[in-house]
Formats: sequence, structure tokens, C-alpha cells
Amino acid sequence: MRELACGLSPGAAGGLIEMRSGGSSSRMSTMHAVRAHTRGGPEQLVYEAAPRPEPGPGEVLVAVKAASMTPTELTWPQTWTYSSDGSGPERTPIIPSHEFSGVVAASGTGVESPAEGEAVYGLIPFTRDGAAAEYVAVPAAALAAKPATVDHDHAAALPLAALSAWQALVDHADLQPGQHVLVQGGAGGVGSYVVQLAAGLGARVSATAAAADLEFVKGLGAEQVIDYAHDRFEDHVRDVEVVVDLVGGATQSRSWSVLKPGGVLVTLVTPPDQQEAARHGVRGVYFIVEPDRNALRSIAEFVDNGRLRPVLDRVLPLTETRSGYEALETAKRRGKIIIHVAD
Repeated sequence: MRELACGLSPGAAGGLIEMRSGGSSSRMSTMHAVRAHTRGGPEQLVYEAAPRPEPGPGEVLVAVKAASMTPTELTWPQTWTYSSDGSGPERTPIIPSHEFSGVVAASGTGVESPAEGEAVYGLIPFTRDGAAAEYVAVPAAALAAKPATVDHDHAAALPLAALSAWQALVDHADLQPGQHVLVQGGAGGVGSYVVQLAAGLGARVSATAAAADLEFVKGLGAEQVIDYAHDRFEDHVRDVEVVVDLVGGATQSRSWSVLKPGGVLVTLVTPPDQQEAARHGVRGVYFIVEPDRNALRSIAEFVDNGRLRPVLDRVLPLTETRSGYEALETAKRRGKIIIHVAD
């Protein structure tokens, strides 16, 4: 990336982002990053010079090639503090974008793997700075080798979304071949991976989507796709073993009725009503995705053997990160918005 002097640089929506100086004046100790110095939305993001992190014990420094944005991450309490519940002091300025792909540039003490020069991808814990930057320090245990058959932009679309799908289906639903899965929101950033992984794991897949996305979701492996705006999914789907709810609200409440006794509703949106779960003789599970090296390895195998493909909505340069977060709030998307940091 061409070095930029402190001042003004091209920004979101044709505007300008203030480029502030930070850290040492030494070229080797600084990097370019997107940071927020105050809590808020995309309007708080600035492209600026920032201190280059150093890897601590058990960590590696990764030269970021691409990172990915997640809807609502700027509203999460752990984005702004050091604790998962948002308690404790602020840790501003923060760097967003917690899923990424890159190359290991240096290792801290006690790290044997991954090795320097290895291409890796992973999910950064949410209480740490993200990867909308030229470098990021990450626990080595949170990383796995990048899928060999895709570039860094496509690999960066995987960690959070595909890990969410994997943990929903494998860890929480214990999905078995031949079972029937209903995916509420099959065209979204996570839903597109749930559909693919469920099909790849041998399940029969039904999904809901907007009319414009019906063929897209079928192409991901769903046998049946229901236009949620014009059809009630309850009229088309019944006796499913697993519902993966990525919508919440009334959609979640209506989903109990299509589950078989003994089935499970898994959601990343809002905790399900346990009384309703008990009334229908099923389980209701809410979870927050966590870094998982072994699952990342399995996901990479699915990618490399052709059973999972990353879905990208658009690719933006690091200088346009703010416009990407604005699009997350306002625009209809199909797949992930990627920040291309370096070639």
C-alpha cells in the first residue's frame, strides 16, 4: 500500500476521512488502520496512522491481506471494552473487523505454529482489536491454515460466518446425515454458509429468502426455498429436526411449530423462549460464535474439496471501510463485504 501523509484521504461515499497521526514517527512502528476513538456507528471510523502491534506470548503478528465486516459489530459492548458483557473501562481507540486472512509476519514467545510466512485465516476475539489494519496481533490458537483454493479476499469471508454456521449445525444441533434443516434467512452472510454446510453434511435443506434470492439459495444446496414475503413457511415445511434462526422476532416464534419433538432451534439473534421450547418438546439454543482452530481446519477442507464456497457481496479498499459499514446498515446484501488491505 502506498504510504499516505497525514492529512486528508479519500473516504466513504465520496467524502473525506481525516487521517490522524498516532504512535511513533518511526515507519517500522506504525501502520495504516481504520479506528474509532469514540463509541458510535460508521461515522466514527477514521483512516489513520496507528501503532503497529507487537505479538505477545502465544501470539503471532499477521500482515493482513483482507478482512471482513459483520453487521451490528459496532453496537456490541465487547467491541468497546475488554469484557464480553461490556463492563470495565473503554478500550478506545478500537479497530473493527474481526475475521481476516493474511500471512504470519512474526511470532511471540512460545509459538511453534503457525510459522512465519504461513498463510492463515481466523476469527479474532471480540474484546481485541480487529483486522481493518495492515497488521494485527492474534492468539496463535485462533488461527488455521488458509484454504488453498481461494484467495485472501474470499478466505476473509469465512471465519465468523462459516464458524457460526459450523458451530450451529455441528456443536449445538449435532446434525446428522438425512435430517431436515430449516434455515431462516438463507441468503445472508451466515445463512449462505448454513445452507451449504448443512447440505455438505448430508442434510435435507429448506430455507427462507427474499424473492430475488430464491435461485441463489437453491444454488447453495437448498432443496426448497420459500419466499418469506409471500408464503408462510409453516404451510410448506414441517417435521424438521433442526431450525437455524438468523432472523429472530416473529419468525423465531413461529418456528417452534415446524419442529419435530426432540428437535432443536439454534439461533444467533436473540435467546429463545425456553417455555415455548418445553411446550413443544424441543430445545432452544442461543450462542455467540467463538474462535475455533479445529473447526476452521474442517471449514478449509470443505472449501478445498468444493463443498463450500465463500460468498462475497463486494470488495473495498481499506480507505473505504467506513462506506462498507454504512452499507451494512442500509443496503440489501448477498454475502460478505470484504476489505482488501494488501495484495
